This record gives sequence, C-alpha cells and structure tokens, in this order.
Amino acid sequence: MITVLGSANLDLIGTVSRIPQPGETVPGESFSTAAGGKGANQALAARRAGAVVRMFAAVGDDSFAPEATAQLRAGGVDMAGVRTAPGLATGVAMIFVDTKGENVIAILPGANGTMSPADAEAALSDMQPGDVLMLQQEIPQAATERGIVLATAKGVTTVLNTAPFLDTTAALAGKASIVIANETEFALLAGDGKPLETLMAEWARANDRTIIVTLGPDGARAATPTTQISVPALAVTPVDTVGAGDTFCGYLCAGLDAGMDLEAAMRRAAVAASLACLKPGAQPAIPMSDAVAARL
Repeated sequence: MITVLGSANLDLIGTVSRIPQPGETVPGESFSTAAGGKGANQALAARRAGAVVRMFAAVGDDSFAPEATAQLRAGGVDMAGVRTAPGLATGVAMIFVDTKGENVIAILPGANGTMSPADAEAALSDMQPGDVLMLQQEIPQAATERGIVLATAKGVTTVLNTAPFLDTTAALAGKASIVIANETEFALLAGDGKPLETLMAEWARANDRTIIVTLGPDGARAATPTTQISVPALAVTPVDTVGAGDTFCGYLCAGLDAGMDLEAAMRRAAVAASLACLKPGAQPAIPMSDAVAARL
C-alpha cells in the first residue's frame, strides 16, 4: 500500500507564445483548469499504475475543492485522509506553458499550509513495514519531516521528491529511503563541478541512501551506496511537461510497492513520464498502466 502525504491544488493553466521575462507581457492562446498539486498528482499516478493508494491532504471550503479532488475520487484513491480547512482557499498553481511545452509555475498554498505533524501521525497510524510513504515539499516541512521520522521507525519505505526545493531540503533528504530530484534540484542538493554520476555516487555513499535524478528526454539515473542505474525515456515531441515528474514519482512508487527491483520500476516510470508529456495538464495527462505496458 502507498500513502501520500502532500498537497492538493487546482491548476490554472494559460498557454502562451513564450515564457515572459520579468516585467514583460506576452500574448496568450488559451486558459483551462485541472486538478493538480504534487501530492495529488503523484497519488493519482500511483493509482493509475495499479497500486492501492491513500491520500492525506487539506483543501479549502471554496468552490475549487471539488474540482481539485475530482480525478482522485474518480480514479479510486482512498480520500478518507483528505480534510477541509474552514475559511481557507484550496491551494492553487498558476501555470504558463509555451509552444514548446516548457512551463513556469507559481504555487499559492492555501489549505495546504495547514498540514501539520498531526496529519503525518494520522497518515502513519496504521502503516506497516514494507509499505511506501510518498512525500513532496508543497506542505509545511514539519509535517513532511514528522512523516519520515515515524515511517523510518516503523520500517516504512520513504520516497521524497525534492520539489519545490527548500532551504531545509538538504538536511531532510538524508533521512529518506529514496530521494527523487531533477537536475536543477540535485545541483542544489549536492553541488556541481563534477560529472553527474560522480556526484550521485558520492551523495548516495555519504548518506547511505538511494538518489534518483530525472533527466527529461535523457531518462533517469539512480545511485545506491553500491550501484548505479540508467534508464532511457521515450522519444516524444512534448505538448506539456507539467506532470511528467509527478508521473515518474507515482509510477516508481507503484513499481516498488508491487515488488519490482529499482531498475524495472525506474524503466516503467520513465516510459510513463514520457507519455505524460503528450497531453496538456498534470492529472489529465497521467497515462493508464495498459498504455505504459504497451510502450515498454
């Protein structure tokens, strides 16, 4: 079983001719809304990959909340741990996507900001050794850290996605079982000036943990304290890359929860992330497991 302790948002998405520079106005083409939030995206990805998934999050008591959670409910994610924060807005992500599929995102946390160590304790209350706790950094770090500490004591596998990267991320990352970062985040975590594989191996050995770095069209790499793994992405022409990283995380956790070894889980996750680039939006673009299996 996978438990996700994280964020739930409504994404407000505008397509633009190109990403504006500070102080610049550029023409846009269309506007849409879609359920999002890194926690919710990863929960749905794990569910579409075939896992049993529970979500612990907070939404507001506004009109955005039903839309923010609709796909999770429709997809069969257990929502008993999603609570309403009275008087607050549901979290929002404001997203601009250009014609090449690149994006910039601003997060307004809303109800996500009320998540606390008590929510982590509720999420971990009945988890068992071998279960998977999936975490990101769009809720207060105190809740995320409490989740990792409790999970470690219980023998639960913790998977921490380092997005968005915070001042406290480096200290927290060394406590998680598996850390997933993109290239930019990993440079903040471990520095640069050496080849990526060297830095990854050094970090994995120093922390006695597994680090995975996602590389967009170049797939993903992992380093454990003793081994290194590389898997390819599919060759695709991206429409929108917004949900690709979250899709990778969810599919990876689902693979590990199903008993796959790390390389097999990464290979499946990289294919799923590639397919997620072929549709606009985060949750709407997450592929179903049969589509991923067909491309493996």
